[in-house]
Amino acid sequence: MSTDPWGRVDDDGTVYVRTAEGERAVGSWQAGEPEEALAYFHRKYDELAGQVQLLEQRLKGTDLAPAQAEASIVKLREAVADAHAIGDLAALTARLDGLSELVAHRREEVKAAREHARVEAKAVKERIVAEAERIAEETTHWKSGGERLRQLVEEWKAADRIDRATEAGLWKRLSAARTAFAKRRKTYFAGLDEQREGVRAEKERIVDEAEALAKSTDWGPTASVYRELMQRWKAAGRASRDAEDELWARFKAAQDVFFQARSTVFAERDASLAANAEAKEVLLVEAEKILPVTDARAARGSLRVLLERWEAVGPVPREQRDRLEGGLRKIDEAVRKAEDAEWKRSNPEARARAQSTVDQLRTSIEQLEKRLAKAEAAGRAKDVKEAEEALTARRSWLEEAERTLAEFS
Repeated sequence: MSTDPWGRVDDDGTVYVRTAEGERAVGSWQAGEPEEALAYFHRKYDELAGQVQLLEQRLKGTDLAPAQAEASIVKLREAVADAHAIGDLAALTARLDGLSELVAHRREEVKAAREHARVEAKAVKERIVAEAERIAEETTHWKSGGERLRQLVEEWKAADRIDRATEAGLWKRLSAARTAFAKRRKTYFAGLDEQREGVRAEKERIVDEAEALAKSTDWGPTASVYRELMQRWKAAGRASRDAEDELWARFKAAQDVFFQARSTVFAERDASLAANAEAKEVLLVEAEKILPVTDARAARGSLRVLLERWEAVGPVPREQRDRLEGGLRKIDEAVRKAEDAEWKRSNPEARARAQSTVDQLRTSIEQLEKRLAKAEAAGRAKDVKEAEEALTARRSWLEEAERTLAEFS
Protein backbone atom coordinates (compact mmCIF):
# COMPACT_ATOMS: atom_id res chain seq x y z
CA MET A 1 0.00 0.00 0.00
CA SER A 2 1.54 3.39 -1.11
CA THR A 3 1.96 6.18 1.41
CA ASP A 4 2.62 8.91 -1.22
CA PRO A 5 0.24 11.81 -0.48
CA TRP A 6 -0.12 12.76 -4.16
CA GLY A 7 -0.60 9.47 -5.93
CA ARG A 8 -0.70 5.67 -5.98
CA VAL A 9 -0.30 2.65 -8.27
CA ASP A 10 -3.21 0.18 -8.45
CA ASP A 11 -2.73 -3.59 -8.45
CA ASP A 12 -3.33 -3.67 -12.19
CA GLY A 13 -0.55 -1.04 -12.69
CA THR A 14 -2.77 1.99 -13.19
CA VAL A 15 -1.15 5.15 -11.81
CA TYR A 16 -3.39 7.77 -10.12
CA VAL A 17 -2.80 11.32 -8.96
CA ARG A 18 -4.72 12.69 -6.02
CA THR A 19 -6.45 16.10 -6.44
CA ALA A 20 -9.06 18.03 -4.51
CA GLU A 21 -11.69 16.68 -6.89
CA GLY A 22 -10.52 13.09 -6.36
CA GLU A 23 -8.17 10.66 -8.05
CA ARG A 24 -7.35 10.83 -11.75
CA ALA A 25 -5.56 8.19 -13.76
CA VAL A 26 -2.36 9.56 -15.25
CA GLY A 27 -0.77 6.43 -16.72
CA SER A 28 -0.01 2.72 -16.47
CA TRP A 29 3.08 1.00 -15.12
CA GLN A 30 3.72 -2.68 -15.82
CA ALA A 31 7.46 -2.96 -15.89
CA GLY A 32 8.56 -2.58 -12.32
CA GLU A 33 7.83 -1.73 -8.73
CA PRO A 34 5.14 0.82 -7.79
CA GLU A 35 7.81 3.05 -6.20
CA GLU A 36 9.53 3.31 -9.55
CA ALA A 37 6.27 4.33 -11.18
CA LEU A 38 5.66 6.98 -8.56
CA ALA A 39 9.21 8.29 -8.94
CA TYR A 40 8.79 8.51 -12.71
CA PHE A 41 5.55 10.50 -12.51
CA HIS A 42 7.01 12.71 -9.78
CA ARG A 43 9.75 13.63 -12.22
CA LYS A 44 7.07 14.60 -14.71
CA TYR A 45 5.63 16.87 -12.05
CA ASP A 46 9.05 18.38 -11.35
CA GLU A 47 9.40 19.17 -15.05
CA LEU A 48 6.10 21.04 -14.96
CA ALA A 49 7.09 22.83 -11.74
CA GLY A 50 10.39 23.82 -13.39
CA GLN A 51 8.52 25.34 -16.34
CA VAL A 52 6.28 27.31 -13.94
CA GLN A 53 9.33 28.53 -12.02
CA LEU A 54 11.07 29.55 -15.23
CA LEU A 55 8.03 31.54 -16.30
CA GLU A 56 7.93 33.21 -12.87
CA GLN A 57 11.56 34.23 -13.25
CA ARG A 58 11.00 35.59 -16.75
CA LEU A 59 8.01 37.64 -15.62
CA LYS A 60 9.76 39.09 -12.58
CA GLY A 61 13.21 39.57 -14.11
CA THR A 62 12.56 40.68 -17.70
CA ASP A 63 10.25 42.93 -19.72
CA LEU A 64 8.25 40.00 -21.07
CA ALA A 65 5.24 41.32 -22.98
CA PRO A 66 1.90 40.69 -21.19
CA ALA A 67 0.36 39.00 -24.23
CA GLN A 68 3.30 36.60 -24.55
CA ALA A 69 3.28 35.92 -20.82
CA GLU A 70 -0.46 35.23 -20.82
CA ALA A 71 -0.09 32.80 -23.72
CA SER A 72 2.62 30.94 -21.80
CA ILE A 73 0.38 30.80 -18.68
CA VAL A 74 -2.55 29.42 -20.70
CA LYS A 75 -0.31 26.78 -22.24
CA LEU A 76 1.10 25.77 -18.84
CA ARG A 77 -2.36 25.81 -17.26
CA GLU A 78 -3.55 23.33 -19.89
CA ALA A 79 -0.43 21.22 -19.33
CA VAL A 80 -1.07 21.14 -15.57
CA ALA A 81 -4.76 20.30 -16.03
CA ASP A 82 -3.95 17.34 -18.27
CA ALA A 83 -0.63 16.51 -16.65
CA HIS A 84 0.48 12.86 -16.54
CA ALA A 85 2.33 13.59 -13.35
CA ILE A 86 2.09 13.11 -9.63
CA GLY A 87 2.47 16.06 -7.28
CA ASP A 88 0.67 19.09 -5.89
CA LEU A 89 -0.95 20.12 -9.16
CA ALA A 90 -3.27 22.49 -7.31
CA ALA A 91 -0.21 24.38 -6.04
CA LEU A 92 1.06 24.78 -9.61
CA THR A 93 -2.39 26.01 -10.67
CA ALA A 94 -2.35 28.52 -7.77
CA ARG A 95 1.10 29.74 -8.81
CA LEU A 96 -0.17 30.18 -12.35
CA ASP A 97 -3.16 32.11 -10.99
CA GLY A 98 -0.71 34.40 -9.21
CA LEU A 99 1.20 34.87 -12.44
CA SER A 100 -2.06 35.75 -14.20
CA GLU A 101 -2.64 38.47 -11.61
CA LEU A 102 0.91 39.70 -12.09
CA VAL A 103 0.39 39.78 -15.86
CA ALA A 104 -2.87 41.68 -15.41
CA HIS A 105 -1.05 44.24 -13.27
CA ARG A 106 1.77 44.38 -15.79
CA ARG A 107 -0.78 44.91 -18.57
CA GLU A 108 -2.23 47.89 -16.70
CA GLU A 109 1.25 49.32 -16.21
CA VAL A 110 2.03 48.88 -19.90
CA LYS A 111 -1.29 50.46 -20.79
CA ALA A 112 -0.60 53.40 -18.48
CA ALA A 113 2.93 53.74 -19.86
CA ARG A 114 1.62 53.67 -23.41
CA GLU A 115 -0.98 56.29 -22.56
CA HIS A 116 1.70 58.46 -20.96
CA ALA A 117 3.91 57.96 -23.99
CA ARG A 118 1.01 58.91 -26.27
CA VAL A 119 0.40 62.08 -24.25
CA GLU A 120 4.08 62.97 -24.43
CA ALA A 121 4.23 62.10 -28.12
CA LYS A 122 1.21 64.32 -28.73
CA ALA A 123 2.90 67.20 -26.88
CA VAL A 124 6.10 66.64 -28.88
CA LYS A 125 4.24 66.61 -32.19
CA GLU A 126 2.16 69.64 -31.26
CA ARG A 127 5.40 71.46 -30.42
CA ILE A 128 6.88 70.36 -33.76
CA VAL A 129 3.83 71.60 -35.65
CA ALA A 130 3.74 74.91 -33.76
CA GLU A 131 7.40 75.58 -34.56
CA ALA A 132 6.90 74.61 -38.20
CA GLU A 133 3.93 77.00 -38.48
CA ARG A 134 5.93 79.80 -36.88
CA ILE A 135 8.76 79.24 -39.36
CA ALA A 136 6.28 79.17 -42.23
CA GLU A 137 4.70 82.47 -41.16
CA GLU A 138 7.62 84.51 -39.84
CA THR A 139 11.13 83.48 -40.83
CA THR A 140 12.98 85.02 -43.74
CA HIS A 141 16.15 83.04 -43.10
CA TRP A 142 15.37 80.67 -45.93
CA LYS A 143 18.36 78.34 -45.69
CA SER A 144 18.25 77.82 -41.93
CA GLY A 145 14.44 77.76 -41.99
CA GLY A 146 14.35 75.01 -44.62
CA GLU A 147 16.97 73.01 -42.74
CA ARG A 148 15.01 73.36 -39.50
CA LEU A 149 11.81 72.12 -41.18
CA ARG A 150 13.68 69.03 -42.40
CA GLN A 151 14.91 68.44 -38.85
CA LEU A 152 11.35 68.79 -37.53
CA VAL A 153 10.16 66.08 -39.94
CA GLU A 154 12.89 63.75 -38.65
CA GLU A 155 11.89 64.56 -35.06
CA TRP A 156 8.28 63.73 -36.00
CA LYS A 157 9.32 60.35 -37.39
CA ALA A 158 11.37 59.60 -34.28
CA ALA A 159 8.49 60.45 -31.91
CA ASP A 160 6.00 57.76 -30.75
CA ARG A 161 2.72 57.41 -32.62
CA ILE A 162 -0.52 58.72 -31.17
CA ASP A 163 -4.15 58.02 -32.01
CA ARG A 164 -4.80 57.99 -35.73
CA ALA A 165 -7.17 60.97 -35.92
CA THR A 166 -4.90 63.31 -33.93
CA GLU A 167 -1.83 62.05 -35.81
CA ALA A 168 -3.47 62.72 -39.16
CA GLY A 169 -4.64 66.21 -38.13
CA LEU A 170 -1.23 67.26 -36.85
CA TRP A 171 0.54 65.81 -39.89
CA LYS A 172 -1.81 67.77 -42.14
CA ARG A 173 -0.86 70.99 -40.33
CA LEU A 174 2.86 70.14 -40.55
CA SER A 175 2.57 69.46 -44.27
CA ALA A 176 0.64 72.70 -44.77
CA ALA A 177 3.35 74.66 -42.91
CA ARG A 178 6.08 73.16 -45.09
CA THR A 179 4.08 73.99 -48.22
CA ALA A 180 3.45 77.57 -47.05
CA PHE A 181 7.16 78.05 -46.30
CA ALA A 182 8.11 76.73 -49.73
CA LYS A 183 5.63 79.10 -51.42
CA ARG A 184 6.89 82.12 -49.43
CA ARG A 185 10.47 81.23 -50.26
CA LYS A 186 9.65 80.80 -53.94
CA THR A 187 7.82 84.15 -54.02
CA TYR A 188 10.71 85.87 -52.23
CA PHE A 189 13.36 84.58 -54.61
CA ALA A 190 11.17 85.35 -57.62
CA GLY A 191 10.95 88.95 -56.38
CA LEU A 192 14.66 88.94 -55.64
CA ASP A 193 15.41 87.77 -59.17
CA GLU A 194 13.25 90.58 -60.53
CA GLN A 195 14.98 93.10 -58.26
CA ARG A 196 18.41 91.81 -59.25
CA GLU A 197 17.48 92.13 -62.90
CA GLY A 198 16.62 95.80 -62.26
CA VAL A 199 19.97 96.26 -60.48
CA ARG A 200 21.76 94.59 -63.38
CA ALA A 201 20.12 96.98 -65.86
CA GLU A 202 21.07 100.03 -63.73
CA LYS A 203 24.68 98.87 -63.37
CA GLU A 204 24.82 98.15 -67.09
CA ARG A 205 23.98 101.81 -67.69
CA ILE A 206 26.61 102.90 -65.15
CA VAL A 207 29.25 100.74 -66.86
CA ASP A 208 28.32 102.12 -70.29
CA GLU A 209 28.81 105.67 -68.96
CA ALA A 210 32.11 104.72 -67.33
CA GLU A 211 33.44 103.11 -70.49
CA ALA A 212 32.41 106.15 -72.55
CA LEU A 213 34.55 108.38 -70.26
CA ALA A 214 37.61 106.12 -70.14
CA LYS A 215 39.50 108.07 -72.85
CA SER A 216 38.52 111.53 -71.56
CA THR A 217 41.30 114.06 -70.94
CA ASP A 218 39.05 116.51 -69.09
CA TRP A 219 40.67 115.35 -65.87
CA GLY A 220 38.87 117.28 -63.12
CA PRO A 221 35.23 117.07 -64.29
CA THR A 222 35.64 113.45 -65.44
CA ALA A 223 37.11 112.39 -62.09
CA SER A 224 34.09 114.00 -60.42
CA VAL A 225 31.75 112.07 -62.73
CA TYR A 226 33.52 108.80 -61.87
CA ARG A 227 32.97 109.52 -58.16
CA GLU A 228 29.26 110.07 -58.84
CA LEU A 229 29.12 106.82 -60.84
CA MET A 230 30.71 104.97 -57.90
CA GLN A 231 28.07 106.39 -55.56
CA ARG A 232 25.32 105.27 -57.95
CA TRP A 233 26.93 101.82 -58.15
CA LYS A 234 26.89 101.43 -54.35
CA ALA A 235 23.32 102.73 -54.05
CA ALA A 236 22.00 100.40 -56.77
CA GLY A 237 22.28 97.21 -54.69
CA ARG A 238 23.57 93.84 -55.87
CA ALA A 239 22.80 91.94 -59.03
CA SER A 240 23.28 88.19 -59.39
CA ARG A 241 26.81 87.06 -58.58
CA ASP A 242 27.86 86.34 -62.16
CA ALA A 243 26.44 89.63 -63.49
CA GLU A 244 27.88 91.57 -60.54
CA ASP A 245 31.39 90.19 -61.09
CA GLU A 246 31.30 90.76 -64.86
CA LEU A 247 29.94 94.33 -64.60
CA TRP A 248 32.34 95.29 -61.81
CA ALA A 249 35.29 94.06 -63.87
CA ARG A 250 34.20 96.29 -66.77
CA PHE A 251 33.54 99.28 -64.49
CA LYS A 252 36.91 98.97 -62.76
CA ALA A 253 38.70 98.53 -66.07
CA ALA A 254 37.18 101.76 -67.41
CA GLN A 255 38.18 103.66 -64.26
CA ASP A 256 41.69 102.23 -64.38
CA VAL A 257 42.16 103.41 -67.97
CA PHE A 258 41.12 106.97 -67.09
CA PHE A 259 42.94 107.32 -63.77
CA GLN A 260 46.13 105.70 -65.01
CA ALA A 261 46.20 108.09 -67.95
CA ARG A 262 45.51 111.03 -65.61
CA SER A 263 48.28 109.89 -63.23
CA THR A 264 50.73 109.67 -66.12
CA VAL A 265 49.88 113.19 -67.30
CA PHE A 266 50.01 114.61 -63.78
CA ALA A 267 53.33 112.92 -63.13
CA GLU A 268 54.83 114.43 -66.29
CA ARG A 269 53.40 117.84 -65.43
CA ASP A 270 54.64 117.64 -61.83
CA ALA A 271 58.12 116.84 -63.07
CA SER A 272 58.07 119.99 -65.21
CA LEU A 273 56.91 122.02 -62.19
CA ALA A 274 59.77 120.94 -59.92
CA ALA A 275 61.81 124.02 -60.90
CA ASN A 276 58.86 126.26 -59.95
CA ALA A 277 58.80 124.66 -56.51
CA GLU A 278 62.50 125.35 -56.01
CA ALA A 279 61.98 129.02 -56.99
CA LYS A 280 59.09 129.39 -54.54
CA GLU A 281 61.15 127.77 -51.80
CA VAL A 282 63.65 130.63 -52.26
CA LEU A 283 60.86 133.24 -52.25
CA LEU A 284 59.37 131.74 -49.07
CA VAL A 285 62.72 132.01 -47.28
CA GLU A 286 62.95 135.65 -48.40
CA ALA A 287 59.38 136.33 -47.23
CA GLU A 288 60.06 134.86 -43.79
CA LYS A 289 62.63 137.61 -43.25
CA ILE A 290 59.73 140.12 -43.03
CA LEU A 291 58.92 138.62 -39.62
CA PRO A 292 58.65 139.88 -36.99
CA VAL A 293 56.75 142.88 -38.41
CA THR A 294 58.01 146.18 -36.97
CA ASP A 295 56.76 148.48 -39.73
CA ALA A 296 53.40 147.32 -41.11
CA ARG A 297 53.44 149.60 -44.15
CA ALA A 298 56.96 148.58 -45.19
CA ALA A 299 56.19 144.91 -44.55
CA ARG A 300 53.10 145.13 -46.78
CA GLY A 301 55.08 146.72 -49.56
CA SER A 302 57.78 144.05 -49.42
CA LEU A 303 55.18 141.28 -49.33
CA ARG A 304 53.33 142.77 -52.31
CA VAL A 305 56.47 142.64 -54.41
CA LEU A 306 57.12 139.05 -53.28
CA LEU A 307 53.54 138.04 -54.18
CA GLU A 308 53.97 139.43 -57.70
CA ARG A 309 57.16 137.41 -58.12
CA TRP A 310 55.39 134.35 -56.56
CA GLU A 311 52.56 134.48 -59.12
CA ALA A 312 55.01 134.98 -61.94
CA VAL A 313 56.81 131.73 -61.07
CA GLY A 314 53.71 129.62 -61.85
CA PRO A 315 52.21 126.39 -60.45
CA VAL A 316 54.10 123.77 -58.43
CA PRO A 317 53.58 120.00 -57.94
CA ARG A 318 50.44 119.12 -55.95
CA GLU A 319 52.30 117.41 -53.13
CA GLN A 320 54.28 120.65 -52.43
CA ARG A 321 51.56 123.18 -53.15
CA ASP A 322 49.79 123.14 -49.78
CA ARG A 323 53.02 123.48 -47.79
CA LEU A 324 54.35 126.39 -49.87
CA GLU A 325 51.02 128.27 -50.06
CA GLY A 326 50.46 127.68 -46.33
CA GLY A 327 53.86 129.13 -45.44
CA LEU A 328 53.20 132.29 -47.48
CA ARG A 329 49.68 132.57 -46.01
CA LYS A 330 51.09 132.64 -42.45
CA ILE A 331 53.36 135.56 -43.35
CA ASP A 332 50.44 137.43 -44.96
CA GLU A 333 48.35 136.92 -41.80
CA ALA A 334 51.17 138.28 -39.61
CA VAL A 335 51.39 141.43 -41.78
CA ARG A 336 47.59 141.84 -41.69
CA LYS A 337 47.57 141.62 -37.88
CA ALA A 338 50.30 144.25 -37.72
CA GLU A 339 48.23 146.48 -40.04
CA ASP A 340 45.14 146.04 -37.89
CA ALA A 341 47.09 146.93 -34.76
CA GLU A 342 48.54 150.02 -36.51
CA TRP A 343 45.14 151.17 -37.67
CA LYS A 344 43.76 150.72 -34.19
CA ARG A 345 46.54 152.86 -32.72
CA SER A 346 46.03 155.60 -35.29
CA ASN A 347 42.21 155.65 -35.16
CA PRO A 348 41.24 159.08 -33.67
CA GLU A 349 37.72 158.03 -32.76
CA ALA A 350 38.95 154.98 -30.83
CA ARG A 351 41.60 157.13 -29.09
CA ALA A 352 38.98 159.67 -28.15
CA ARG A 353 36.76 157.01 -26.68
CA ALA A 354 39.68 155.61 -24.68
CA GLN A 355 40.58 159.12 -23.37
CA SER A 356 36.95 159.77 -22.42
CA THR A 357 36.79 156.51 -20.47
CA VAL A 358 39.96 157.41 -18.55
CA ASP A 359 38.67 160.91 -17.77
CA GLN A 360 35.31 159.62 -16.53
CA LEU A 361 36.96 157.04 -14.27
CA ARG A 362 39.36 159.64 -12.82
CA THR A 363 36.43 161.97 -12.06
CA SER A 364 34.47 159.13 -10.49
CA ILE A 365 37.45 158.19 -8.32
CA GLU A 366 37.84 161.84 -7.11
CA GLN A 367 34.18 161.94 -6.11
CA LEU A 368 34.40 158.58 -4.31
CA GLU A 369 37.50 159.72 -2.42
CA LYS A 370 35.56 162.78 -1.17
CA ARG A 371 32.61 160.58 -0.12
CA LEU A 372 35.01 158.25 1.69
CA ALA A 373 36.60 161.16 3.58
CA LYS A 374 33.18 162.48 4.68
CA ALA A 375 32.05 159.02 5.77
CA GLU A 376 35.20 158.47 7.80
CA ALA A 377 34.86 161.86 9.44
CA ALA A 378 31.24 161.13 10.34
CA GLY A 379 32.05 157.60 11.57
CA ARG A 380 29.60 155.93 9.16
CA ALA A 381 31.18 152.48 8.86
CA LYS A 382 28.71 151.17 6.32
CA ASP A 383 29.22 154.13 3.98
CA VAL A 384 32.99 153.77 4.43
CA LYS A 385 32.87 150.16 3.39
CA GLU A 386 30.73 150.87 0.33
CA ALA A 387 32.98 153.72 -0.76
CA GLU A 388 36.14 151.64 -0.37
CA GLU A 389 34.66 148.79 -2.43
CA ALA A 390 33.59 151.19 -5.16
CA LEU A 391 37.02 152.81 -5.22
CA THR A 392 38.79 149.44 -5.51
CA ALA A 393 36.68 148.48 -8.52
CA ARG A 394 37.09 151.82 -10.35
CA ARG A 395 40.85 151.99 -9.75
CA SER A 396 41.12 148.54 -11.36
CA TRP A 397 39.04 149.72 -14.30
CA LEU A 398 41.20 152.84 -14.59
CA GLU A 399 44.40 150.79 -14.86
CA GLU A 400 42.92 148.81 -17.75
CA ALA A 401 41.60 151.94 -19.46
CA GLU A 402 45.00 153.66 -19.16
CA ARG A 403 46.73 150.65 -20.70
CA THR A 404 44.31 150.78 -23.62
CA LEU A 405 44.90 154.54 -24.05
CA ALA A 406 48.67 153.95 -23.97
CA GLU A 407 48.37 151.71 -27.05
CA PHE A 408 47.39 154.79 -29.09
CA SER A 409 50.64 156.59 -28.17
